[in-house]
Amino acid sequence: MTYQEKKSIVSLISTLLIFAIYCLYMYPRHPEGGLKSMETFRYWGTFVLILTLLSIVAHIIISILFNIIFRMTTGEKEPKFADELDKLIDLKANRISFFIFIFGFLLAMGSLVFYQPSQVMFIILIVSGFFSDITGSLTKLYHYRRGV
Repeated sequence: MTYQEKKSIVSLISTLLIFAIYCLYMYPRHPEGGLKSMETFRYWGTFVLILTLLSIVAHIIISILFNIIFRMTTGEKEPKFADELDKLIDLKANRISFFIFIFGFLLAMGSLVFYQPSQVMFIILIVSGFFSDITGSLTKLYHYRRGV
């Protein structure tokens, strides 16, 4: 298995774990008030903001740990350059990931047009961000295994 494949698998697993653990942590803190209370907006705003920051920091730490462990176990260094294949795979994965997130964003805005509760909008945004991250990692893994 190549470095890029292992990195994609680690990214996929870490994304799943970060999202699952954070959701399990935040679920009991959901406010009991009405659907339009300010506490509900505060909860969802905090949920999105902390999830974003936590995810970024966790991915940086996991990436550093992965590189340290990879170097200790294999004796190889992280590739210092990306060739055309790596760049093409990254572009394809980013494109698919962005399409999924933009579709989710439009769906979230559409939920407001059809008078759905604001919670539905936040849930759609969070889930589309999660699925776009998962899809990006799976796309990279697929293309590194099967080719472009």
